[in-house]
Amino acid sequence: MVQTWSSWKRFPDAQIGGHVEAPIGPGVYEVRHTMTGRVIAFGHTGNVANAISDLKVSGGISPLARLFGRQPLVSRVNDLEYRTCAATSRAEAKTTASRMMGLRQTAWRRRMDIGWAARHPG
Repeated sequence: MVQTWSSWKRFPDAQIGGHVEAPIGPGVYEVRHTMTGRVIAFGHTGNVANAISDLKVSGGISPLARLFGRQPLVSRVNDLEYRTCAATSRAEAKTTASRMMGLRQTAWRRRMDIGWAARHPG
C-alpha cells in the first residue's frame, strides 16, 4: 500500500554536500518551484532517491545528459523543493502516479469549467 506524501523539502545543493532525503526504493516524486508552485518534475521510479539526485539543475549537466540534449530544470537549485511518496513495488508506484495525474487533470478541468461558467452566465 502506498504511503502518504512526505513534507516538502528544499532541493539539496550537491556542490555544498547536500543530500536527498528520499526512499531508496520504489515510489513517486514531485519537484516544484518554491515561489510559483509550478511543477518542474513528476514521476514514478524504482529508486526515488536516485531519480531526484539525477535531476539536472544549476547548469550542472553531465556530459551524457548533454549528449542526449537534456537541459537544466531551472537556473538555481535553491528555487526548488521536492516531496516523495514511497510504494511497495515499482508497479504500485506507476499505478499511483497515473492515479495522481488523473486526479490533477480532473481538478484542472473543474477549475477551467468553473472559470468558463463565471465568464459566461446563463
